[in-house]
Amino acid sequence: MKRHHMGTAAGIVLFVALCAGLTAAEQSKPPATEVKIDNFSFSPAELRVPVGATITWTNRDDIPHTVVSTDKVFKSKVLDTDEKYSFTFGTAGTYTYFCSIHPKMTGKVIVQ
Repeated sequence: MKRHHMGTAAGIVLFVALCAGLTAAEQSKPPATEVKIDNFSFSPAELRVPVGATITWTNRDDIPHTVVSTDKVFKSKVLDTDEKYSFTFGTAGTYTYFCSIHPKMTGKVIVQ
């Protein structure tokens, strides 16, 4: 009977350890970051994020916009009001982008 209880206790300890490991892995995942497109601008216009971060652009303007990197790494479709586009940055570097409909709209993502 003692062995049964010890086995159960060991199982519980292992279960708790595994759950704690999952929680730590989830916490190490880079957070999602939002960029708002509004009034013919990207806000914030410049972001610094860790490798693996996902950025989501949301068009809050009443007219369509795009999100296009100057080095052709990412490119959204035309985003109507409240539509979103996301991209995950897997490599460190500086990524400049613009709206192909309104090229004076620019932004920058610095991935470290």
